[in-house]
Amino acid sequence: MTNKLCPCGTGQSYVDCCGALHSGARKAATAEQLMRSRYSAFAVSDEDYLLRTWASRHRPSSAGIDSTDRWLKLEVLATENGGMLQNEGVVEFRAHYVGGVVHERSKFIRENGQWVYAEGLE
Repeated sequence: MTNKLCPCGTGQSYVDCCGALHSGARKAATAEQLMRSRYSAFAVSDEDYLLRTWASRHRPSSAGIDSTDRWLKLEVLATENGGMLQNEGVVEFRAHYVGGVVHERSKFIRENGQWVYAEGLE
């Protein structure tokens, strides 16, 4: 996937964008960057990354990836806080896949200095 565009929609290559987060070369600087990298992890079936970036108190035993899902597009609709100097943030997004759309407001927190997914909000 070296020369392919990142699934998260930034227009960067996967390797320079979310691939660097998935490999551990970089950490997400903002809640939105973590959310985008988690979407990309679903798109490339990287369950280890999804579990590593799930808040420890909410982390399931499996991320529930279905490798037959084909993710098409990510739309970030809104962000609240979640900046480089903050400890909490909310990102609202729509993730399109063949057969449907996931629409969620996700809460992100810092855990041990790193952004992690906490929970979906209503």
